[in-house]
Amino acid sequence: MNKIGILGGTFDPPHNGHLLIANEVLEALELDEIWFLPNQEPPHKSKSGGASNIDRIKMLELATCGHPKFRIEKLELERSGPSYTYETMKLMNEMFPEIDFYFIIGADMVEYLSKWYKIDQLINIVKFVGVNRPDYEEITEFPIINVTVPEMGVSSKLIRDRLKENKTIRYLVPESVQEYIEEKKLYES
Repeated sequence: MNKIGILGGTFDPPHNGHLLIANEVLEALELDEIWFLPNQEPPHKSKSGGASNIDRIKMLELATCGHPKFRIEKLELERSGPSYTYETMKLMNEMFPEIDFYFIIGADMVEYLSKWYKIDQLINIVKFVGVNRPDYEEITEFPIINVTVPEMGVSSKLIRDRLKENKTIRYLVPESVQEYIEEKKLYES
């Protein structure tokens, strides 16, 4: 049976922290691949980034193209409404019954798991992988596989804010993503 890691998010924009987490979990758990799962409308946050779905996918393609075990899964973008992990993973298990899925979340989401939609059913259809994040502890009553990754205090919001302030994002995102953002004039105030 294949072991696939799922890294969900808005990826608005994707950054080096996403890539670092994906690669560290891939290696630590000896997974076959990591699938990046951009969501349509995360139920726990408002849509505030600004890039279109097409731009987010293109940036993810640019960010991940150099890694043979990284893939993009567009399932959540093809559905409307909130992107509930339970609904997505139920569908993915039906579509790919030969795969064991490992859903990667940051420590901020580990603390929030008790509030996830249908969490009691969800933990039966996917394994959760928690990665450390500054200022959060990985404490929960739910089964979590913990993976320690080098801390990188970068977020998509930080990048968007820096761009609005005309500050550099060099080394926070892959160079190809930075060039795409500049070319398309994304996140400008």
